[in-house]
Amino acid sequence: MALAKGVNKRVAVKKETTWGTPAGASGAKYLRRVTASFNLKKETYESNEIRTDYQVADFRHGVRSAEGTLSGELSPGSYADFMAAVLAKDFATVSAITALTLSIAASGTLYTVTRSAGDWIVDGVRVGDVIALSGGSLNVANVGNNIVVVSMTSTVLTVLCTSSTALFVQAGIAGCTATIRGKTTLAPLTGHTDDSFTFEEWYSDITQSEVYTGNKVGSMAVKLPATGLVTVDFNFMGKNLEQTGTSQYFTTPTAAGTTGICAAVSGALIVNGTAVAVVTSMDFTVERGLEAANVVGSNFAASVFTGRIKATGNMSVYFQDGVFRDLYNNETVASVVVALSTDSSKTADVITFTFPRVKLGSGSKNDGEMGIVQDSSFVALLNTDTTAGLPATTIKVNDTAV
Repeated sequence: MALAKGVNKRVAVKKETTWGTPAGASGAKYLRRVTASFNLKKETYESNEIRTDYQVADFRHGVRSAEGTLSGELSPGSYADFMAAVLAKDFATVSAITALTLSIAASGTLYTVTRSAGDWIVDGVRVGDVIALSGGSLNVANVGNNIVVVSMTSTVLTVLCTSSTALFVQAGIAGCTATIRGKTTLAPLTGHTDDSFTFEEWYSDITQSEVYTGNKVGSMAVKLPATGLVTVDFNFMGKNLEQTGTSQYFTTPTAAGTTGICAAVSGALIVNGTAVAVVTSMDFTVERGLEAANVVGSNFAASVFTGRIKATGNMSVYFQDGVFRDLYNNETVASVVVALSTDSSKTADVITFTFPRVKLGSGSKNDGEMGIVQDSSFVALLNTDTTAGLPATTIKVNDTAV
């Protein structure tokens, strides 16, 4: 007798057109996963009837719903649909900026990219964007080399180079193009999307299919250890186990992506435009506060309501100076950019998470024989001041593989 094994299980997904109605059978894609689990949930009701036989006479099943979890190792492009869903905005491209005259200079461990005319902010560049330069007579080291915007003015970008190839200092290079790689999404001020997904768990070794509908993303949690791979976890709330069977519902899903996996050591944390080298770990969570709309006379929820977009997290840093202590002590707002690269090559895929306005909620230090660590929780807040190129949002994501 065959028994189902996880190595033979495949999980496919497709965005729904209408909440709770199974997405069409074609056009799905397989998911990368460490673990993925979708299950049917039912409310249950036990009789409280008082009986002379001292026994429970009945037990009933009630409203049905679906729930799911997906845990993966963070790789650009692999989880973009769910990131867009939790932020309520689809990923979109930003138009390339052409006919630029640029000068590139070193600025400590960072660089500046200065344009002779025009306005970076007006042209759509924001802190946290991953940019590639091309054209003109740019040195080969500067062409296509990943640079992350950590702070900016209308004419000057201060950037972090994520590759092992240093930028080359040049001045007055005409005919250049600046391209924001991949696509970006953010928690928008208006026009929020309300995406839901159909998932199929296909157990090929026992030829069993389970199709779950109406799944909305309830949370996304990203964890960066001091050493090791970056992980991401999603939670879902859905409508129902819509169907089961002995044949696959989704026809020929697209293969899962093959982009590299992000490691924390290949990333950077930028606070207020300065790269921080003393972080021992970081994590953050984006929550939507889902709620099922249960109604009388139906065995299913009428909908799944989505709440506000709330981002919180934690950072642990070695106690080197008073920067993080003072941010907490003085209730000072800071910007935070997390840049994660798949390797150190010039054109490696990169994903960035930008929190333009953060306040620390704690600042406790440990004590011991070795290094002293300060632990700080933080809350991300809506930014409304875009004059310095910080996006008008709580959180923004730039993924070069989308």
